[in-house]
Amino acid sequence: MNRLAVNVLANLAGQGWSIIISLFVVPLYIKLLNIEAYGLIGFYVMLQALSQALDLGLSPTMNREMARYSGGTEKAGEVRDLVRTLEVGYWAIGIGLGVGLIMTAPLIAHHWLKASAIPVGDVQRALMLMGILVAVQWPMSLYASGLMGLQKQLALNVVIISMSTVGSGGAVLILWRVSPTITAYFTWQILVGAVQTAVMTLLVWRSLPSCDRAPRLNLGLVRNVLPFAAGMEGLALSAIILTQLDKVILSKLLTLQMFGYYTVAGVLGRSLYVFITPVFNAFFPRFSGLVAADDEGALKRLYHRGSQLMAALVIPAAAVVSLFAFDILLLWTGNADTAHHAAPIASLLVIGTALNGLMNLPYALQLAYGWTALGLTINSFFIVGLVPTLVYATVHYGPVGAAAVWVALNAIYLLVGLPLTHQRLLKGEAGLWFRTDVCLPFLAMLPVIGLGRWMLAGPVSPSASLGSLALVLFCSLFAAAAAAPAIRDWMFVQLARVAPSRT
Repeated sequence: MNRLAVNVLANLAGQGWSIIISLFVVPLYIKLLNIEAYGLIGFYVMLQALSQALDLGLSPTMNREMARYSGGTEKAGEVRDLVRTLEVGYWAIGIGLGVGLIMTAPLIAHHWLKASAIPVGDVQRALMLMGILVAVQWPMSLYASGLMGLQKQLALNVVIISMSTVGSGGAVLILWRVSPTITAYFTWQILVGAVQTAVMTLLVWRSLPSCDRAPRLNLGLVRNVLPFAAGMEGLALSAIILTQLDKVILSKLLTLQMFGYYTVAGVLGRSLYVFITPVFNAFFPRFSGLVAADDEGALKRLYHRGSQLMAALVIPAAAVVSLFAFDILLLWTGNADTAHHAAPIASLLVIGTALNGLMNLPYALQLAYGWTALGLTINSFFIVGLVPTLVYATVHYGPVGAAAVWVALNAIYLLVGLPLTHQRLLKGEAGLWFRTDVCLPFLAMLPVIGLGRWMLAGPVSPSASLGSLALVLFCSLFAAAAAAPAIRDWMFVQLARVAPSRT
């Protein structure tokens, strides 16, 4: 099995396990705490995402430069100096973020969040613990990017699987046997986060080439990658605004209870990242290496292969989650009220996430060439119109309106961004991307999904519902994969290899 296949499978395992463990523990969190306390966990997730605005483009720069190093284009001493320089800056930012959140905790607790079942003092203490957790977890992004660029994705995902299990499973035990409070939850996450950051730091430095001198700060190396990092920071900042503004507005306009329902729907909506993130993380370093080697023919083949894989995974999964959102939420949470409130939101969020996921590999292609201007320009135009649109939709239609804006945003992004990408990069490939990479898997899975929805139209037992949903998902994934030429050819090759070994 080649390195790309290993990386894809490792990323799928890591991301998949993280999603599975999250889906398992969320109902337990809600039961052991309450929906308001879970709303605070959702508020922390939002803060964590917003804090990426201060990444300054360092994480994707780390990934790209480590990938270029792994292709033999960097010197050992220089790459160690670059890691040390980025590392020092990243830690400083993380500590500053943590201190800032601790200092503003009283203001947020008293004047922003609308808690009724949790005392304001407990909310404030939880926010202060969030500040410590942000500082502890912040460097993980940099180290994870470095390991991905160095093609150490198997080791990275072993850490992710282990620590997500300890973090989530341990939190359930703490809440169940020690203290069912939100402060106990965040205290445990701080301990686990500190261990994970230490392990990832050690892995990065052990994966770098040896050198006869200690690494040192070298701002000159940072200046060399500054244009790319600056472009990535602009992209990251605009993307954060586009993806997190709904949560910021809702956290202010809704009660903490309703925000909790939106958070539950968001977990289901983000479930597609079990496929999106592993594929992006596996293909982006390969794209960067091929761009550095100036091998456009290999890049073109790999690009369509990856796009078909993304479509064959994301489109069927999105269709199942969107059409069966209520059934899935009822099975997952065991609470009909939660499923009733969250299902319409989740259906829309997952459609928007699917559209965004399809654009991940065109986006990776842009980054591999160091072309950040397109994404930044599109995002800037979106931001101008997003704020008033989102405020209007939220005020008049609540969380469902905010979710609908997410769908519209990503539909426009795909229809505009994809053709513009291929006017400059891999020219003439946009039509093939639409017709073959995306439309064929989409059309192939439609009859399967339609039949599944018809079969599950009436009430069924939980076990039958679970089995039916799993069957529909499997059949739709198989139909989409079989319709994608590159994936179908790969499956035939694997079958041909297995057949002789059995004879």
